[in-house]
Amino acid sequence: MHNRSILAAVLLAMGAIAHAASDPYIFADDSSPMLMSRDDAIAVWRSKVNDSQRERMRKLYPVSKWGFVSQVEGGFTPDKTCVVTARVMMVPRSTGGRLLFKPTKSATTFAAQPGATVEQCRATAAEKLQEAVYALLTSLIAP
Repeated sequence: MHNRSILAAVLLAMGAIAHAASDPYIFADDSSPMLMSRDDAIAVWRSKVNDSQRERMRKLYPVSKWGFVSQVEGGFTPDKTCVVTARVMMVPRSTGGRLLFKPTKSATTFAAQPGATVEQCRATAAEKLQEAVYALLTSLIAP
């Protein structure tokens, strides 16, 4: 009977480890809705981080301990110049699993585009977020 209990505990633990390894990082977005939606920010993140990089990140920075936050802010100046700031941060998770806003690593990019339309400004925001994600990624793992 004792061996069955041990076997059941080992199988349960292995299942929990496999499940934890497949969980995605928590990703929070606090962007200006005019420039970037949460879904767009997540799509940028996924497009810039391939499976091999995700696996390396999970080994170095466990999903249970780390998460990511993005912020894309900006808008138009009175002379119709689109100004964008994009920032991506790696933040720790609390013991309860929530993100703690104490950035451990971060990357920020900036842009200004005179005479831009709203759509051009959104495209610039996406481009700057891609650059910030790439910069953060290369600071965490070698490309």
